[in-house]
Amino acid sequence: MSRQPLRLAIIDAVSVLEESGVPSPRVDAELLAAHLLGIERTRLGLVPLVDPAMVDAYRAMVAQRAKRIPLQYITGTSAMGEIDLAVGPGVFVPRPETELLLAWALAFLEGYERRNPVVLDLCTGSGALALAIAHARPDAVVHAVELEPKALAWARRNAETRAAEGDTPIVLHQGDVTDRSLLTSLEGLVDVVVTNPPYIPENADLDPEVIDHDPHTALFGGPDGLSVIKPMVSNIARWLRIGGAVAVEHDDTNGRQTAELFEQRRVFGEVAEHPDLAGRPRFVVARRVATDVEATRTRGGTGADTERPVRTQGRTEGTSA
Repeated sequence: MSRQPLRLAIIDAVSVLEESGVPSPRVDAELLAAHLLGIERTRLGLVPLVDPAMVDAYRAMVAQRAKRIPLQYITGTSAMGEIDLAVGPGVFVPRPETELLLAWALAFLEGYERRNPVVLDLCTGSGALALAIAHARPDAVVHAVELEPKALAWARRNAETRAAEGDTPIVLHQGDVTDRSLLTSLEGLVDVVVTNPPYIPENADLDPEVIDHDPHTALFGGPDGLSVIKPMVSNIARWLRIGGAVAVEHDDTNGRQTAELFEQRRVFGEVAEHPDLAGRPRFVVARRVATDVEATRTRGGTGADTERPVRTQGRTEGTSA
């Protein structure tokens, strides 16, 4: 059979995806074609004709997307910052909104006075935030926590890939971020905490790509969306070094409530709400400040701020998945 115009194949794909209710049919059709061809989406116009076998493979991928299987599950990858991550069934697909939280963390570290900062990523899922920070800041000691074994397996896979590419290895831990006994060895030693926890209120109306494929334990945060965030705040308070900071992603209905969880505690200051690109409340940041007792202790030279973290590059802890 003769070669066929790629443009016509993409037009047909857009029509199929539109009929299936895919939110961004043109973008997804082009991204699938670019993935299959191994080129950037912007270079599709440079490929006028394709082999029939490629068209058949493309139609098969489009048929999967028409079933509302996440685009990232079909391509097997999702981006965060400057890196690509392997994703698939059993792990939450990183969202573009989280790029803003990543940008905040990197900007904070850029102006931070400490060298070799300690970073803690809670509910790491695929390892997206932890690995993107480790890539951008090779001097950082990055720890990441995940509870679910399937997600942890994806995080380990991505961590091994990034380490093989030359990035600073991260330290993975399996655990519940609301557990008061979790990571006691890091108390008072963490410079930055980032987290994209389960925060969607139960019974929320979600697209099929989300409700049918993302792990429910990575999505839902109880009736109000705060069942993980509320107890996590106490742990963040004990992990953060005085002067360190935290950023917590949340549901767009919970910006003020999340901010109040930090404002109600004396150990946090400089609490600020941040919107996403659509102007919706998306994440809250706060700074760990010294209590009167801690301030006195620090002036005496015996505070947590005088301790140095122990670097544990290349070691994976608690990854029994």
